[in-house]
Amino acid sequence: MNRIYIFTGKGGVGKSSVAAAHAVKSAGEGKRTLLVSTDMAHNLGDLFEKDLGRTVEKDVLPYLDLYEIDPEYVMDNDFPSVMEYLGKLFSDLGEPELQNMGMIPGMEELFSLLKIADIYKKEYYDRIIVDCAPTGETLSLLKFPELLSWYMEKLFPIGKVGVRVLAPISKAAFKVEMPNRYAVNEIEKIYLKLADLQELLKNRDITSVRIVAIPEKMVVEETKRNYMYLNLYNFNVDGLYINRILPAEIDNPFFSGWLTLQRQYITLLQDCFGALPIYEIPWYDEELKGEGAIRRIVEDVLDGEEVFALKNITERESFRQTEKGYELEVFLPNGDKEKMELYQAASDIVIKTDNFKRNIPLPNVLRNYNVSGAKYKNEKLSIWFERGSEEHGQGDAS
Repeated sequence: MNRIYIFTGKGGVGKSSVAAAHAVKSAGEGKRTLLVSTDMAHNLGDLFEKDLGRTVEKDVLPYLDLYEIDPEYVMDNDFPSVMEYLGKLFSDLGEPELQNMGMIPGMEELFSLLKIADIYKKEYYDRIIVDCAPTGETLSLLKFPELLSWYMEKLFPIGKVGVRVLAPISKAAFKVEMPNRYAVNEIEKIYLKLADLQELLKNRDITSVRIVAIPEKMVVEETKRNYMYLNLYNFNVDGLYINRILPAEIDNPFFSGWLTLQRQYITLLQDCFGALPIYEIPWYDEELKGEGAIRRIVEDVLDGEEVFALKNITERESFRQTEKGYELEVFLPNGDKEKMELYQAASDIVIKTDNFKRNIPLPNVLRNYNVSGAKYKNEKLSIWFERGSEEHGQGDAS
């Protein structure tokens, strides 16, 4: 089965070089491999010392292609009808500056993912390796399809018949044109693509998310939060890469304090991520640039066959029936129950932790059930539902 590997982490930890090393190793195994960058500050060209354009650069190495995605180019060339409609809609609403879809938060990231999904479905590549933007942008990138799909269900439930009936009314009463049938076709296509994209990203037999970190306090704390958020959105995290580790044999008093701190933070990462495969990458004595430098990581760290193995390590969210009703269990490692909030909103259960929120649609069987309690224990959030119980408003996980 073809696979997708997504690399994420705080800015400046070396995601691009780690992703590139995996791509080089994959190509060396004779697997058709595409290394993709979704970071607007692309640097794959710098890493491989190649001038890259807006399309896939073929045969950078045997079996290896590179692609630095330009989302505006993808939007204009792959979805012209919906771009035209949305631009006109915002102009009619008095927001002409938003005719540039790249100014809508999350839109560029969405089309980057849609392009990757299209490439995957063509089944040309055995492995697609994605070099993502820093943590916050990556989380926005991964959660956006689910969020936008949720909104589209609310905004576009009427279909083509409704558009034909309502279009004259909307133009006369609100001075806003409903989408024409060509735009609706595009919107419907995007909605179906979003559904396919969610299934693709959360299919644990296809997509793996891997976190890159360095042994520094701020990075360690962000890495722990990143792991929790990725599990909140139900992604399969199956690897941690600790980069830029100083060699223990350094004979220089200046580095003695750094070595002690690094050992402390490496131990902390090992304790927090003990269930995951952990790879330790040394701090090299040269700039990581060019094929030779990338191959050093492959030879020193990625020499085992298990690097690309299918691993389902973290737990999926699950519903199960109880004596009184049902229980929803969500795996949230490194969570802080004091910062968790949850509430039931119509047919969704909403979980909020720090600045991240997720709406989990409830199955039809729970439409007549309400939240009766919740508890966070052993890195799992359990939420109980009972029929006829008094509906809870906003609350926390006790």
